Amino acid sequence: MVGEWGHFALIWVVVSSSVSAVYYAWQKQQKLVQPLSLSNIARLNGLLASLSLILLAVLFVQDQFQYDYVASHSNVALPIYFKVAAVWGGHQGSMLFWVFTLSLWSALISLKKGHERRFVQDVLWVMMLFVAAFGWFTLIASNPFVFSPSIVEQGRDLNPMLQDIGLIFHPPLLYLGYIGFSTVFAFALAALMNPTESEQWIRMCLPWALSAWFCLTVGILVGSWWAYNELGWGGWWFWDPVENASLLPWLTGTALLHAMVAVRRNQQMQLWALTLALITFCLSILGTFIVRSGILTSVHAFAVDPNKGIALLLILACAMSAGFVLLISRADSIKSRAIESLLSRSYLILLALGLLSVATLTVLLGTFYPMIYQMLGFGQVSVGAPYFNTLFLPLTVLVLGTMGMVPFVKSHSGVSASWRFIGVLFALSTLVGWGVYTLQVNAVSFTTLLVWGVASWVVIGHLYWVARHRKITFMILAHIGLAVSAVGAVMNSQHSYEMNKKMSPGTSIQVAEWQVDYLETNWYVGGNYTAQQGVVQFSQGERTFVLTPERRHYPVRVMNMSEPAIHSTWFGDYYLTLGPRVSAGAYAVKIQYKAYINWVWLGVLIAACGALLALLPGYQIKECDYVAKQA
Repeated sequence: MVGEWGHFALIWVVVSSSVSAVYYAWQKQQKLVQPLSLSNIARLNGLLASLSLILLAVLFVQDQFQYDYVASHSNVALPIYFKVAAVWGGHQGSMLFWVFTLSLWSALISLKKGHERRFVQDVLWVMMLFVAAFGWFTLIASNPFVFSPSIVEQGRDLNPMLQDIGLIFHPPLLYLGYIGFSTVFAFALAALMNPTESEQWIRMCLPWALSAWFCLTVGILVGSWWAYNELGWGGWWFWDPVENASLLPWLTGTALLHAMVAVRRNQQMQLWALTLALITFCLSILGTFIVRSGILTSVHAFAVDPNKGIALLLILACAMSAGFVLLISRADSIKSRAIESLLSRSYLILLALGLLSVATLTVLLGTFYPMIYQMLGFGQVSVGAPYFNTLFLPLTVLVLGTMGMVPFVKSHSGVSASWRFIGVLFALSTLVGWGVYTLQVNAVSFTTLLVWGVASWVVIGHLYWVARHRKITFMILAHIGLAVSAVGAVMNSQHSYEMNKKMSPGTSIQVAEWQVDYLETNWYVGGNYTAQQGVVQFSQGERTFVLTPERRHYPVRVMNMSEPAIHSTWFGDYYLTLGPRVSAGAYAVKIQYKAYINWVWLGVLIAACGALLALLPGYQIKECDYVAKQA
């Protein structure tokens, strides 16, 4: 009965959302003074969608293999925390999570006090349409409550690549970010439907945009860390099409936040904000389409059914068409203040929007051009890391240079310090960055030298702003975080190294300044796998540490997985992977040094903390007003 109740709760959410959305639209057309209130319906749907998701988790915990989705993604021996995480570890469960998240955001909006009632009803109406669309898609094409065609006593087990703590946090955070931008889409659409609210929608929407950006940022961070720690290849970003699909809404979402701050502060860039609000959520749907359409093979892919992709494309087409038709029809009535000077913070924001838009187009082209080229039958074309790295480097330098000027430029016109002081601080910051870099390495890379210089300019300039105004803002933390991540990324790219060796117990090799001794191989049995564990010691004088990489075999899925071992330091990780056995007692061992890898995640975490700070009650509004006053 547990599954039936979960199924019934999902049906209730879908039907009530559909009926409520249609009835509300009819009442609006009839121009009734008090149309149906959607707030209570949104709250009830939020509770029932939560119940449906919880009951699906109960099916996993109880090993109810009569349900096809449970049988395909679980096993009796699977640890209970992975059974719960398996709820969103496959296509059907992840789509139920989409419906749950849409309903949850809608319920939270309905609880927010201080919003204009009629305007919020229009926002909830848009959200109801999304709940209905994705709900019907889940019920008809991706139902996790469908019974298995045959009776089985044992499940197929969760994909071993997903059996990591990252599965518990990465997909939910990513979905919360993706779907969080649906609230921004809904607010923008409601503003276009109510021209009198065009100046107020930013104030009401800003907390939801910040929440979505925070969740998406942390979700991407956890996903990068998960790939680095689990897959055994030692990389943190592969430019995989699905990785790029998550980067696209992050780039436009970042641009959206800048545009919203400009609107909130000076009533500028209103059209930019509305356009980016529509684009960002459409890109989120596009990312969902990629992993469920069957057009690519990837560790991220959930489904290989083209019909599912067509349904998602229809939802995307409807959302884009409705949004942009309404935007174009109301474009003439959207008023924004003109930017008065090129030497102003508003112009720097506009420049940032342009650079982020170029970055978005760069990723969009490199991701989708090969797919389209192949689908048209022209053959195959490969677009990989060299393309993205080559184009992103100058964009990153330009973005950092632009951010470095932010603390010294006033909102409307002019600078807040003398040009001589700015020039001296820039020179000193650059020299500090170069000095820190050259003291660490033997061979200097011009690319890395350039990034160190502009990143130091950003950090020191923003710390000067903090010292002068004695206030830390979202802008400060976000900009410093990006500078730290940029340094980590370029150092990781230029100063990492690796070595592949055949090793067996008793063998030793020299890796840079370290002596590496393979001590022994242990065998043990885990909960749902068997493992061969190498014991490897790194020595340098009196400094020693031991790493224990594993080679695991999962008998149910009949898959082998490498579980890397990592020793972290402030300036890099020593990363050891145990490969296949190549002869009696000997294994292929990959030894890598990943320079500054933790700086990448530290920078993203700093930026995310800035968003969290801005989400404190009333802070995001006070911050905009404070920055404008200081400018």
